[in-house]
Amino acid sequence: MKAVVLVGGFGTRLRPLTSTTPKQMLPVIDRPMLEHVIAGLARHGVDEVVLSLGYREDVFREAYPDGECAGVALKYAVEPEPLDTAGAVRFAAEAAGIDETFIVVNGDVFTDLDVSSVWRRHHEVGAEGTIALTPVDDPSRYGVVPTDAEGKVLGFVEKPPREEAPTNWINAGTYVLEPSVLQRIETGRKVSIERETFPAIVADGGLWAVRSEAYWVDAGTPATYVQIQLDLLDGLRGDPVDGVADDASIDPSAVIDRSVVMSGARIGANAVVRDSVVSMGAVVRDGALIEDSVVGPGAVVGTGSRLTGLSMLGDGASVDDHASLVGAKVPEVD
Repeated sequence: MKAVVLVGGFGTRLRPLTSTTPKQMLPVIDRPMLEHVIAGLARHGVDEVVLSLGYREDVFREAYPDGECAGVALKYAVEPEPLDTAGAVRFAAEAAGIDETFIVVNGDVFTDLDVSSVWRRHHEVGAEGTIALTPVDDPSRYGVVPTDAEGKVLGFVEKPPREEAPTNWINAGTYVLEPSVLQRIETGRKVSIERETFPAIVADGGLWAVRSEAYWVDAGTPATYVQIQLDLLDGLRGDPVDGVADDASIDPSAVIDRSVVMSGARIGANAVVRDSVVSMGAVVRDGALIEDSVVGPGAVVGTGSRLTGLSMLGDGASVDDHASLVGAKVPEVD
């Protein structure tokens, strides 16, 4: 079973963390986000993944020089220019020689979706494409997907105003597609699978959907990047995990409350880290407070400083002693 994983975006909402690292290579507890995603696919029988690459493709190659991730064989397809979602799918699938039913997933979605159930339903109804749906409170940020009672998709409305959304079931970023879908995607230009390809399949009666209320988070924002990690600590996806790395150095007087402290990080005396992520090799000096925030790899938080309100420090950034930052990004981004 083969899958295309879309990882070519710039991750602009997560800057400055993504100024040097692609979003899917940001660490989650103890390994890159991508490894969590691919491990989830492997549990449903996927044995080959094609990474649709763009931004900083070298980082992926360097991380997996043997062409394997989470026990799954990797292939790389590097877009010569951004091709949008459908263009990326066609380019990656053709580069890997995919000529049978395949899976597509967004590489920044954390989910416990039963991919096997989507695969089975796709074949039961003879669909050209089948997409997983998840319910949300506010569908205005997503592609909204009304269906009939059997699951046939009736329309595909990309990011409607909240009050105009025909349903709160949205595109969950996991698809099962027939290779015929690739021929629907024009080459040589950007093509959106949500705005062009799926509506065309709907018009021909070939798009189906499977609803799922399984765990699902789009991890592309600062808030959700923190959330996916705290959810693992809280046991929302199986047994709770320990978020403090064995080789992290934590002063006995420091308080670590529902937080992730990664490998090589150092937490000083009387520091408090709460509902936050402290990345590899970062330093939180004495008396500092980190709350609802992210300290990036190798970053340094000065003595007595306060980081709150989803502040984010980029790779190697520093904060002066006794500074107070609320919702800040260091360094600043456009």
